Amino acid sequence: MADRDVAAPAAGPAGAPTLRQLLPFGALSASYFAHIGFFNPYLPLWLKELGLPLVAISLLTSAQSATRLFAPYAWGALSDRLGERVRLMRYSATVALLLSLGLWREAPSVGWLAAVLLLMFSHTSAMMPMSEAAMAHLVSQGGQFDARRYGRVRLCGSLGFLLTVFLAGAWFERRGMHDFPAWTLLTLLAVVGSAWWLPDQREARSADEHAHLPVGPVLRQPEVRWFFASLFFHVLAHVSLYVFFSLYLDSLGYSKAVIGLLWAVSVIVEVAWFFTQSRWLPAWPLTVWLALCGSAMALRMGLTAWGATSLALLLALQCLHALTFAAHHTVCIALISHYFPARLRGRGQALFTVIGYGVSGVLGGLGGAYLARDWGLQSVYWAACGAALLATACAWRLRRLSQGHAAAV
Repeated sequence: MADRDVAAPAAGPAGAPTLRQLLPFGALSASYFAHIGFFNPYLPLWLKELGLPLVAISLLTSAQSATRLFAPYAWGALSDRLGERVRLMRYSATVALLLSLGLWREAPSVGWLAAVLLLMFSHTSAMMPMSEAAMAHLVSQGGQFDARRYGRVRLCGSLGFLLTVFLAGAWFERRGMHDFPAWTLLTLLAVVGSAWWLPDQREARSADEHAHLPVGPVLRQPEVRWFFASLFFHVLAHVSLYVFFSLYLDSLGYSKAVIGLLWAVSVIVEVAWFFTQSRWLPAWPLTVWLALCGSAMALRMGLTAWGATSLALLLALQCLHALTFAAHHTVCIALISHYFPARLRGRGQALFTVIGYGVSGVLGGLGGAYLARDWGLQSVYWAACGAALLATACAWRLRRLSQGHAAAV
């Protein structure tokens, strides 16, 4: 399968999913990323208001990445075996909601917060890989990944993120960070409701799919290894935004409302990309897009390090989020769907999360904390620029390998 074919949207194939089938996935995406939209940007600021030092804040913020080292693959392997992705998502959402009550404790210790966040993230970090696997199964027709339908569902998540990053920024600016646990509870309630709206169905299995398919042969392919290397370095660069961007802006004197605005701008361009991506993706092979996204990331991180005191420059750089996150995400999901088809899909999506957001998240969070402590937060973005350049180099290597095969990816 050529990688131009993988990226191209399906043109209304027989058996394409209906709006009624896609709506529950859109609701889950919207509610989950509405939760992420306030939680990820403002968790460091809440921890800072609790009086914790920078290294402790980085460690606790990196707990999400730490759970992605094991939770997504464990859940993904289980969902591949059972085919019960929806029921597992309902369970994980409900347990995460109950665990979030631990954030209401008065004057919580670092140990208490670490335990609550690790347990909560062990369940929430499993939801999107299972949801993405179920979505990829739903929108792939005749072996072709439908970027148009996938983008329409995924933009619901961007809109949910946009809503809460704006509202939470204004709320916390006016009332302080003490309502953070209440926001966590309410947004996770929405996630639970959406998970229970999903149709309770099990993926069909053909007679030859009852055997457990090994993932090792796929991982031994050079193209797959270079893809994961590019993914690792790309998201390693992005960790500087997930963990340190709000703290960096706060240290430069930006208000919480302006911090929320900057996060929101990135999501607006993300929404625009997901809505129109079926026009642009067929223009180049997926591996070319992967390299282009890496180059845009290097530019974004370097200029963030160099000129973050300029609000106008930061607003312009946030527009690159359309490439550094949205385009990169869709390209990766399409390639994962290609490399890990059928009963390998759950583990493929889990490996995407483990390598892309687990290993890189832990290393980026901890490494960035010590860089920031010794050299200042600006140094984190120079390091991220270097990681993005490595991601670009790996993507071009993947491109050269794919050109050497009759069925390029």
